[in-house]
Amino acid sequence: MNVLPALRGILDELKQRFGAQIEHAHAPWPNELYLHTRLELAGALCSAFYRKYNGRLAGVFAEDARAGHDVFFVYYLYALDSEHGFVLVRVPIPPDNPKLTSLTNAIHAVNWQEREIQDLFGIKLLGHPNPRRCVLHDDWPEVYPLRKDFELRTKLPPFNGPRHKFREVEGEGVFQIPVGPVHAGIIEPGHFLFSAAGEPVLYLQLRMFYAHKGIEKLFEGLPIPHCVRLAESISGDSGFAHATAFCHALERAAGVEAPARARGLRTLCLELERLYNHVADIGAICTDVAFVTAQMHAMRLKERVLRANEQFTGNRLLRGMACPGGVRFDFDPGHIRALTTLVDEFEQDFKQLVELIRSHSGTRDRLENTGVLKPEVARDLGIVGIAGRASGFDHDLRRDFPHAFYDQVQFAVPVFREGDVQRRMVVRREELFQSLGIIRQAVEKLPAGPIRTEIGEVPPDRVALGYVEGWRGEIFHWIRTAPGNRLARCKIKDPSVQNWPALSEAILGNIIPDFPVVNKSFNLSYSGTDR
Repeated sequence: MNVLPALRGILDELKQRFGAQIEHAHAPWPNELYLHTRLELAGALCSAFYRKYNGRLAGVFAEDARAGHDVFFVYYLYALDSEHGFVLVRVPIPPDNPKLTSLTNAIHAVNWQEREIQDLFGIKLLGHPNPRRCVLHDDWPEVYPLRKDFELRTKLPPFNGPRHKFREVEGEGVFQIPVGPVHAGIIEPGHFLFSAAGEPVLYLQLRMFYAHKGIEKLFEGLPIPHCVRLAESISGDSGFAHATAFCHALERAAGVEAPARARGLRTLCLELERLYNHVADIGAICTDVAFVTAQMHAMRLKERVLRANEQFTGNRLLRGMACPGGVRFDFDPGHIRALTTLVDEFEQDFKQLVELIRSHSGTRDRLENTGVLKPEVARDLGIVGIAGRASGFDHDLRRDFPHAFYDQVQFAVPVFREGDVQRRMVVRREELFQSLGIIRQAVEKLPAGPIRTEIGEVPPDRVALGYVEGWRGEIFHWIRTAPGNRLARCKIKDPSVQNWPALSEAILGNIIPDFPVVNKSFNLSYSGTDR
């Protein structure tokens, strides 16, 4: 078995402890270990990974395998950051009475993900503290859209069941304030219900999944060459990151690797995507505390990057750049010179913006100690990306699981423990400076050569995990291939799905007028959630 020595040691220890209960183990890639075991062992393995190996449960998802194996499979994805490896534990669920013992009481990070399995596959959760519907709203009929026998084009009857009943918060002087699900502007729907005594927030209830797109179902049966465009549509501001994560999974399933130049170009595009989003968020945070001058400067810098994106790839949001086996377009010497100029000029202008914000004491006063997400709460909820690093969560797939060209560059991962809006903005600021350094190094080390490897037809029943550290946080795509160069399953894990519950914790005790800036400091994706 071609597996990392650290994962080999863990496997040997687990086999010694659990023996034949681990029925099968294989490693399609050195840093990707699969264990097939009985359902009863899932909790014990989870405890072992958390307590002994310092792992974290990065995802839980299901697959309808009734046609070939007469079971549903549930997968637990563990990220062992210090060992630079992933372990996927697969357990079978009998289809005649599908039930799954919940881990949410022990690991709150899987709350929504377990309920998603219940909603979309009809696998009942046992022992879940809140087994209400999550992805499918209460008025949906009894259907399970990710089962194979659910036809994609099924026309459902009009929804006429009971509407979602929010939890009531009572007490003298307590009242509830609904915000959404329809918002001003062009953002997608999400419902926030505040319970407040005066202005301080006592409790915040979230309701998402108003515009679920069914993208995971759309992947099923789709010809693989058409799948990249679908991956790009998961979350518009992370289009390249999602497309790259999907291509990474597909390449691993096919047993090929993108050429070195293609990996370098992917890294450049991922960092350009990070640049324009981070600077836009910094400006938007300033807007929400009435510092509009800083926001105007930030939007000017964002526009500069978007125009460069169009110059380099033909699309302001880098759509159409990623493809299986590499990238579609090369950067010629003129592009490289323009990119170098962009980085130098952007850095100087951004330093001026940073000084402008630092000199504005009113902004700092509004951001410090506002929307605090304590480190212990962040870890309990499994918060990732910007929000996690602002609350002491020292994880970054670019460093811990180098993908694309990240093993060829040096950079630091900014981590703070205060967990307030100020630190979430500072994480963006520091990551932006690191991105400029990554781009400079990648340009300097960018090798010559092809930009794409032909993958050909991918054999059926191959599984693989693709991953990218997007600008919001870690993105996972897990695929299983089907005959005819198609997909049987594609599981998408956007960081927003993981991070939305943090908003309910961070707003507690803050006043309602601070909600816009707290919300913006997380800047989670409705579209990535409603995938």
